Amino acid sequence: MAVETKWAFDRETVKSWSEKRNEPTWLQEKRLEALTNAASLPMPNPDKTKLTRWNFSTFENIDSDQRAIESYSDLPGDVARLAGDESKVNSAIIQRDGKVAHNKVADELKEKGVIFTDFETAVNEHSDLLEKYFMGEAVRSDENQLTALHTALVNGGIFLYVPKNVEVEVPLQAIFWQDDVKVGLFNHVIIVAEDHSRVTYVENYVSFEKEKAAANIVTEVYVGQGAEVKYGAVDNLESGVTSYIVRRAHVQKDGRIEWALGQMNEGSTISENTTHLLGDGSYGDTKTVAVGRGEQIQNFTSNMVGHGKHSEGYILTHGVMKDASSAIFNGINKIEKGGTKAHSEQTGRVLMLSSKARGDANPILLIDEDDVTAGHAASVGKIDPMQMFYMQSRGLSTLEAERLIIHGFLEPVVGELPVEAVKERLTEVIERKVY
Repeated sequence: MAVETKWAFDRETVKSWSEKRNEPTWLQEKRLEALTNAASLPMPNPDKTKLTRWNFSTFENIDSDQRAIESYSDLPGDVARLAGDESKVNSAIIQRDGKVAHNKVADELKEKGVIFTDFETAVNEHSDLLEKYFMGEAVRSDENQLTALHTALVNGGIFLYVPKNVEVEVPLQAIFWQDDVKVGLFNHVIIVAEDHSRVTYVENYVSFEKEKAAANIVTEVYVGQGAEVKYGAVDNLESGVTSYIVRRAHVQKDGRIEWALGQMNEGSTISENTTHLLGDGSYGDTKTVAVGRGEQIQNFTSNMVGHGKHSEGYILTHGVMKDASSAIFNGINKIEKGGTKAHSEQTGRVLMLSSKARGDANPILLIDEDDVTAGHAASVGKIDPMQMFYMQSRGLSTLEAERLIIHGFLEPVVGELPVEAVKERLTEVIERKVY
């Protein structure tokens, strides 16, 4: 049975808001069309998870009156620590409830033709380029009710464009801070890496209030021929936030994308990550770590779809479940007809710390071509008693031994994050969630 989502935003409200933001006609029309279609579209249908009691409309506003923060020192400590020492930050954009709170973009990026800006500025200053990529290819507005609602109400995000043959040598950072729970978080990130370009992008989602709220997040990544994108993310929204997160990439010939995703939300979460390896020789690697606690319910789906010849797709997922939490981990490697000589594999491992916790690892291979190689492995279990015995025999307490084993279990993803401050923050979050 489909769940009905209600929201208090009609066409006139959305139209007036769009006009207030001086948005171009194409975006206003796209918003209004999506709003009209939303009511007739089905809700998402994640495997083995029912959304009948999930509330994705716990918000009252889509606009915020937050002002930019005058100095870096005025940022809350937890937010500032995500970006790191100001003197070492090259380029970072911090948004609070969809509004830019702090913006620092290196001059050398602009000199190279790189666009790294917030969504609202991109709408006004790079409208034609944004229109080419927004909700039209990797993610469509009419997929389901939540993608339509996202299109209609998107109020924040990032636009990152790297021209052909340009290499961005330092990681670019974005921090999305949900401060006012009454403002819905409708965040949209677009990354375009033209042919033979290279960029590393790291984002953090964070909130500190436990009241009920909603997050509807979409990312589209377009990787050109021979281009390379490294994408790191740490999602750490509080327990009251119900989250719907979609991240997708299209990769052309000899292009490469590497995802490192820390799924640390405290509330109910639906998260889908999909990579389409469209070109010959394209490469995709998705590493995901997730921790569940309390009574939270989560559903994670990782898709790696090989279309081109000689493509390579890898999925690695490690989850830790405690208390009475539950999570579904779906890993899907698919090789389409015509994707000869493709190689695809996945590994899913879930560590259970409580008898009441539940973690399901579901590896799936869908192969429509003969001349390929593919494989999968999955395991769900408790901490190995032999590992515990070995650690304790060397003088460690039970808690210390368990702590080291868990960190070693999660290290394949944590170690892939390219910004030290973000890596440290993820380690802190893991410590807090597990102990």
